[in-house]
Amino acid sequence: MMNNNISLKYIFKLLLDNKKSLIIGQILTIIAIIISVPIPLLLPLLVDEVLLNKPDFFVNNINELFGNTTAFYYIAIVTFIVLFLRIIYFLFSVLITKIFTKISKYVTFKIREKLLNHLELVNMNEYERLGSGSIGANLVTDVNTLDNFIVSIASKFIASILTLLAVAIVIITIDPILGFMILFIQPIIMIISKKIATKTGLLKKEENKAIEEFQNNINETLDLFGQIKASNKENFFFQDSLGKAKNIQKTSNEFNYKSVAYERFSFTIFLIAFEIFRAAGLLLVAYSDLSIGLMFAMFGYIWFIMTPVQDILTIQYSYASAKTAMNRINKILDLKIEKNGILTLDSNSKKVDISIKNLSFSYNEDKEVLKNISFDIKSGEKVAIIGASGSGKTTIANIISGFYSKNSGDIFYNNISIDDLNRQNLRENIFLILQMPILFNNTLRFNITMGNENISDVEIFKALKIAQLYETVENMPNGLETLVGKHGIRLSGGQRQRLSIARMIIANPAVVIFDESTSALDVHTEVKLFSELEEFLKEKTVITIAHRLSTVKNADMIYVIDDGKLVQSGNHKELEEKEGHYLEFVKKQLI
Repeated sequence: MMNNNISLKYIFKLLLDNKKSLIIGQILTIIAIIISVPIPLLLPLLVDEVLLNKPDFFVNNINELFGNTTAFYYIAIVTFIVLFLRIIYFLFSVLITKIFTKISKYVTFKIREKLLNHLELVNMNEYERLGSGSIGANLVTDVNTLDNFIVSIASKFIASILTLLAVAIVIITIDPILGFMILFIQPIIMIISKKIATKTGLLKKEENKAIEEFQNNINETLDLFGQIKASNKENFFFQDSLGKAKNIQKTSNEFNYKSVAYERFSFTIFLIAFEIFRAAGLLLVAYSDLSIGLMFAMFGYIWFIMTPVQDILTIQYSYASAKTAMNRINKILDLKIEKNGILTLDSNSKKVDISIKNLSFSYNEDKEVLKNISFDIKSGEKVAIIGASGSGKTTIANIISGFYSKNSGDIFYNNISIDDLNRQNLRENIFLILQMPILFNNTLRFNITMGNENISDVEIFKALKIAQLYETVENMPNGLETLVGKHGIRLSGGQRQRLSIARMIIANPAVVIFDESTSALDVHTEVKLFSELEEFLKEKTVITIAHRLSTVKNADMIYVIDDGKLVQSGNHKELEEKEGHYLEFVKKQLI
């Protein structure tokens, strides 16, 4: 499994998919460096050649081209050359950024593609282990962290190294003593500055944490304001919020004054070093061959090397963040995928026999949810599964539907093991209707058809009539184009359940599983719904998980689950005459 994970090796492999663009980008980077490195030399040299009247390379060449001229023209010509080089460098920088950004976005897309392709095959029980919030953060925030690292490593690392190397050659050639001083001291100053910035970042993190805690707390308090009032607990909850507000005051105070202090301390260190460099430069001018112009050029390079040194340090910290992000991302890739066979059920017959043999299941190693369960469901049979909350009946529904993977035992569909069956084909034949169906923040039409544009309005309204939702939709101003809101918030619980049933009718499966899927309906609507469904479900295998006696008593077979075990089975009449869980269930319904 580990070979499947995201690693630096994997990222570099993706980078090499763009080998041509990488080479072009690096060539342009080298040209940009060749253009930029001489710039700090040009104007300072005029100090020696023009102001101090020591004609050399620049003045002699200008005189050769334009004839002898005044100081104004010498300075103007060199300034024009400097500005021209800076514009050319800018254009190269934009082009280089474009190339490396394109490469980076390709890599992050391939990473997201890999994650999404894996998620598509993940078991539901494995998916639930991480949850949508964590996975969503991995797909967005953590991949963006990798994106920043990839941009840095692809575009800035080599450029920074080559720039420092080129500058080192230039300044050591100008003056070895001052050159080595700059190359030794400047990176140390940048490292100290980075450490200080990290401390400031930690303080900001504490402040953000305090703000987040206060925000979450006050949001919850305000959302439940009515309940708090009813419980006479205003003082407790608002004092708690006040405590968290106090924490914001403390952390913000710490961050604000310390961040300013750290920032000024960092700049002061740089200024001290600059003064040392300047003093050293003046001494070298006084006691060596270093000219005033070249001394100014050296000072220019002090500022010049700040960017590549900063970039190298940023890459170092970016790598640490990227490593952490990769570890979190790999948690998705470590999720087990469901087994997917190649065999399919006969699509023409629409008859599915289900046989459960010694089925066991657990979410974790500590506790088994299902324990060695066995029973058969014949094609066209109407079966009910009942049990107390947490007994494992919903888990059975999820396993039969192929959402959860069993730990041991087996399930056979028309004598084909679930391990050998194509999961897509299985779900085409089995439809699970949940107690709390989650709807898309889209139209009624989209939620009923699941985006299938080939389904006609006639089919949709036919399904709505059976699902007892026709009149409701007809009375909506926008009809099928009505937006249901996030998670279907604009619909009642009963409407959401009936919409899910309409979705099932459209799908027309061979096996239908009702998992408490009419719990939000009143008895009258439920009776009417199942009356309308009767003809549609006539030839289908129906598994009902319910808590109402009226829903289960007409079933051909009833299976009673208790603490993950099958404790009773039979029809209503048979079970009613026996002491046990079912009789207790009946008695509770009649009270």
